[in-house]
Amino acid sequence: MPIRSALMNVMFKAAEKAAKGLVHDFGEVENLQVSRKGPGDFVSTADLNAQRILREELGKARPSFGFLMEEQDGEPDSSGKEERWIVDPLDGTSNFLHGLGHWSISIAAERAGELIAGLVFDPIKAETFWAEKGTGAYGANRRLRVSGRKDFSSCLIATGIPFKGTLERKKNFLPQMAAVMPKVAGIRRFGSAALDLAYVAAGRYDGFWEEALYPWDCAAGVLLVKEAGGFVAPIQPKEDFMKTGSLIASNAEIHKPLVTLIREASSAA
Repeated sequence: MPIRSALMNVMFKAAEKAAKGLVHDFGEVENLQVSRKGPGDFVSTADLNAQRILREELGKARPSFGFLMEEQDGEPDSSGKEERWIVDPLDGTSNFLHGLGHWSISIAAERAGELIAGLVFDPIKAETFWAEKGTGAYGANRRLRVSGRKDFSSCLIATGIPFKGTLERKKNFLPQMAAVMPKVAGIRRFGSAALDLAYVAAGRYDGFWEEALYPWDCAAGVLLVKEAGGFVAPIQPKEDFMKTGSLIASNAEIHKPLVTLIREASSAA
């Protein structure tokens, strides 16, 4: 069994406490108070309550850390601190609100711009994926490894499909899909980028790409993939994918051809 650091134990405890309320509300999803915060994008009372718990638990354990969080909760902006938490209290909100049991809590710790720890917790399936820089990625108390598939025709690739209000930010998606689709065994869109990246780390998916994510969507997952032996690259060369949110993650075997395929499709769009 891998030994977790004090920092990782803090992250586990916070995620597990926040998950209790989310699981309770998921069971009563039809009664949730829901407000629109943008086209096709929702925030629920469950989401905000989970964020409050995470802020309290993480802040209590590491008071010097700042926060970069998805929801606006009226707290002072501390995202510019050298050490900070990057948190998505509910990744897969639309799944949650439709009663689909595929959503997660994502927590990453960053120091001086470098990701040092990441955790993605799926309360419904009782799965936790976690990694610390230089120590590997783990799930179910075993080491995670990306897949070793080399042939596109046997690869399962995940992505995020644009929806109302996001197509302009993800205008290259259709050419990218047209390029990837005929070459692979299948493409999946499950609705939680954090879990998509965790599944790449676990070898369930062979690759993943998406444009215009936010740091809280992908920070923990990016570290998971890297620590599991995979690679992450920006869709546009020389960009910082933690700023643009446009990235390609995969196992080591297909990484270069997948990056080339998606970049060429994007440039031809």
